[in-house]
Formats: sequence, structure tokens, C-alpha cells
Amino acid sequence: MTPKLNEIWVYLAASPLLGLTATLLAYQFAWTVYQRAKFNPLANPVAISVAVLVTILTLTGTPYKTYFDGAQFVHFLLGPATVALAIPLYQQLAKLKRDWFALLMGVLAGSTAAITTALGVAWLLGASKATILSLAPKSVTTPIAMGIAEKIGGLPSLTAVLVIATGILGATLARSILVFMKITDHSVMGFALGVTAHGIGTARGFQVSEEMGAFAGLAMGVSGILTALLLPLGLKLLGVI
Repeated sequence: MTPKLNEIWVYLAASPLLGLTATLLAYQFAWTVYQRAKFNPLANPVAISVAVLVTILTLTGTPYKTYFDGAQFVHFLLGPATVALAIPLYQQLAKLKRDWFALLMGVLAGSTAAITTALGVAWLLGASKATILSLAPKSVTTPIAMGIAEKIGGLPSLTAVLVIATGILGATLARSILVFMKITDHSVMGFALGVTAHGIGTARGFQVSEEMGAFAGLAMGVSGILTALLLPLGLKLLGVI
């Protein structure tokens, strides 16, 4: 940056609104790219906005804490947004009552598969114990995953990165894979997205249909609860922790 631009940036960085403004502008740019790409999942707006923000913070030498002081309002809104998922889910109440057992078994199977494949691949590649344990909760939403990682001896910061990467990858590829497998029911597709790609997958589901988003949100919540309860217990029984 030139000296003059650097002075302007230092002045702007003193405002707590900088992080919020940068976040909103980055996502708006990413959403525009997503629209122009005709909503191609490879142009995932979350991935693009994260890349833009990382580039800005790196080029300007802005500490993450300074950025987050302003952007934390967006972080706060995650809570109300998650609670609001109950509204479209309530509209699917009849289907939930009919298929609750199948849905529960689906969450158990999906969560178990996500954990065992992550642990197995990391172990085969020679990852350290801390890295392996950080990978275990990668398919549940970030706050829960970080709490689980801390409890079982993983690295919460590494887990956060892995969770976001998993969500972006799942939101990008999951629907195409499901269509290829001739799975077209929106409730089933949404449930698979929620189990494997948590919040980012849920957002992707709502872009397709309200039904898909509702079941993705359900799967995300139930998967997080079961993983938080059963993963530490399972690792203890196996003597891993």
C-alpha cells in the first residue's frame, strides 16, 4: 500500500464498523459472482467471501481481532438465524412425525461415517494425535465442533478451519452427487446436506427449496447434539483419550 492509502486504512481500522462493512461488501461481491455464474456450486459465495477477507486482512496487515471487533455483530446473528430454522421445520411436522425413526437412524449412520472416515484417513496418512482428534468433529457446526475438539484433546482453531472447509466442499458437491445417485427427494437431500455440511450445507439447501433447507437444519442440529454426547464417550471406551 502507498503511504497515503496506508494512512487512510489506519484511520478506518480504528472504527469498529470496519469489520462489519468489509464482511458485508465481501459477501455482496461473492453473491454477485455466484449469480453471474448462474448459481454454480463451484462459485460458493462463502468460499469467495472468505478468500476476499483473508486477502484484505493479509495485504493490510490487519489483526484478526481488530477485524472481529467489528464483524462480531454478524457472528451474534448466527444464534437468532439458527433458532429461526424452527419455522420452516415446523411446516414439515407431519413428515417428521411419520419418518422420525428413519431420520434418527440416518443421523447416527451419517455422523458415524463422517467421524470414522476422518479418523481413518488421518491415521493412514500419519497425522499426529492432536490433528486426528481435531478432525473427528469436522462435520458438525463450528461452535459445537470447537467445544468437542477442546474436550477430547484436539485443536479448536484447526477444527474451525476443517469445519468450514467441510461445509464449503459439501455445499459444492453434495447435491450433484445425490442427483447422480438418483436421489431427488428434497427432504432426503436436505438431510444429507445437514449431516455432512452443517450450516453452509443448510444455507445451500434453502437456496434450492424450503423443504430441503428445513431438513438440513434438523440434521445439523441433531447431528451436533449426538456427536457432542457420543464422540467423547466412544473415544474413551476405545482408549483413545
